[in-house]
Amino acid sequence: MTLLGGPQFKFTEAISFIVHCDHQEELDYFWDKLSEGGDEKAQVCGWLKHKFGVSWQIVPSKLTEMICSPDPERSEGVMKALLQTKAKIDMRSLEQAYEG
Repeated sequence: MTLLGGPQFKFTEAISFIVHCDHQEELDYFWDKLSEGGDEKAQVCGWLKHKFGVSWQIVPSKLTEMICSPDPERSEGVMKALLQTKAKIDMRSLEQAYEG
Protein backbone atom coordinates (compact mmCIF):
# COMPACT_ATOMS: atom_id res chain seq x y z
CA MET A 1 0.00 0.00 0.00
CA THR A 2 1.17 3.52 -0.71
CA LEU A 3 -0.20 6.87 0.36
CA LEU A 4 -0.16 10.05 -1.65
CA GLY A 5 0.25 12.96 0.76
CA GLY A 6 -2.00 15.46 -0.97
CA PRO A 7 -1.49 18.05 -3.71
CA GLN A 8 1.70 19.50 -2.20
CA PHE A 9 3.48 16.13 -2.64
CA LYS A 10 3.55 15.26 -6.33
CA PHE A 11 3.90 11.68 -7.47
CA THR A 12 7.04 11.25 -9.59
CA GLU A 13 8.99 8.53 -11.37
CA ALA A 14 11.68 8.90 -8.72
CA ILE A 15 10.08 5.89 -7.08
CA SER A 16 9.66 2.47 -8.64
CA PHE A 17 8.89 -0.94 -7.26
CA ILE A 18 11.04 -3.94 -8.13
CA VAL A 19 9.79 -7.48 -8.66
CA HIS A 20 12.61 -10.05 -8.67
CA CYS A 21 11.74 -13.16 -10.68
CA ASP A 22 13.47 -16.54 -10.61
CA HIS A 23 12.02 -17.87 -13.89
CA GLN A 24 10.89 -16.45 -17.23
CA GLU A 25 7.33 -17.64 -16.58
CA GLU A 26 7.23 -15.60 -13.37
CA LEU A 27 8.69 -12.57 -15.16
CA ASP A 28 6.14 -12.93 -17.98
CA TYR A 29 3.28 -13.17 -15.47
CA PHE A 30 4.16 -9.99 -13.58
CA TRP A 31 5.02 -8.11 -16.76
CA ASP A 32 1.72 -9.02 -18.41
CA LYS A 33 -0.37 -8.17 -15.33
CA LEU A 34 1.36 -4.90 -14.45
CA SER A 35 1.74 -3.56 -17.99
CA GLU A 36 -1.93 -4.12 -18.85
CA GLY A 37 -3.43 -0.71 -19.63
CA GLY A 38 -0.15 1.05 -18.89
CA ASP A 39 2.01 3.41 -20.91
CA GLU A 40 3.67 1.34 -23.65
CA LYS A 41 6.14 4.16 -24.34
CA ALA A 42 7.47 3.75 -20.79
CA GLN A 43 8.44 0.10 -21.33
CA VAL A 44 12.17 -0.39 -21.70
CA CYS A 45 14.90 -2.57 -20.16
CA GLY A 46 12.49 -4.30 -17.78
CA TRP A 47 10.82 -1.07 -16.64
CA LEU A 48 7.14 -0.38 -17.11
CA LYS A 49 4.57 2.11 -15.97
CA HIS A 50 1.23 0.59 -15.07
CA LYS A 51 -2.23 2.06 -15.63
CA PHE A 52 -2.07 4.15 -12.44
CA GLY A 53 1.28 5.69 -13.39
CA VAL A 54 3.46 3.73 -10.98
CA SER A 55 6.85 2.60 -12.33
CA TRP A 56 7.89 -1.03 -11.89
CA GLN A 57 11.06 -2.96 -12.63
CA ILE A 58 10.41 -6.61 -13.48
CA VAL A 59 13.84 -8.21 -13.41
CA PRO A 60 15.61 -11.54 -12.96
CA SER A 61 16.70 -12.24 -9.39
CA LYS A 62 20.24 -12.83 -10.69
CA LEU A 63 20.50 -9.53 -12.56
CA THR A 64 22.54 -7.68 -9.93
CA GLU A 65 24.90 -10.62 -9.55
CA MET A 66 25.39 -10.80 -13.31
CA ILE A 67 25.95 -7.06 -13.74
CA CYS A 68 28.36 -6.95 -10.79
CA SER A 69 30.43 -9.89 -11.98
CA PRO A 70 34.13 -9.47 -11.27
CA ASP A 71 34.68 -10.59 -14.88
CA PRO A 72 34.29 -7.39 -16.92
CA GLU A 73 33.49 -9.30 -20.12
CA ARG A 74 30.56 -10.99 -18.42
CA SER A 75 29.17 -7.84 -16.80
CA GLU A 76 29.60 -5.79 -19.98
CA GLY A 77 27.91 -8.50 -22.04
CA VAL A 78 24.92 -8.55 -19.71
CA MET A 79 24.64 -4.74 -19.74
CA LYS A 80 24.83 -4.70 -23.53
CA ALA A 81 22.07 -7.33 -23.78
CA LEU A 82 19.97 -5.50 -21.20
CA LEU A 83 20.26 -2.15 -22.96
CA GLN A 84 19.06 -3.74 -26.20
CA THR A 85 15.85 -4.83 -24.47
CA LYS A 86 12.90 -2.87 -25.82
CA ALA A 87 10.46 -3.83 -23.07
CA LYS A 88 10.21 -7.09 -21.14
CA ILE A 89 13.47 -8.83 -20.28
CA ASP A 90 14.25 -12.18 -21.86
CA MET A 91 16.17 -14.04 -19.17
CA ARG A 92 17.70 -16.43 -21.70
CA SER A 93 19.40 -13.62 -23.61
CA LEU A 94 20.91 -12.23 -20.40
CA GLU A 95 22.09 -15.68 -19.32
CA GLN A 96 23.64 -16.28 -22.76
CA ALA A 97 25.43 -12.93 -22.57
CA TYR A 98 26.68 -13.80 -19.11
CA GLU A 99 27.96 -17.21 -20.19
CA GLY A 100 29.65 -15.70 -23.23
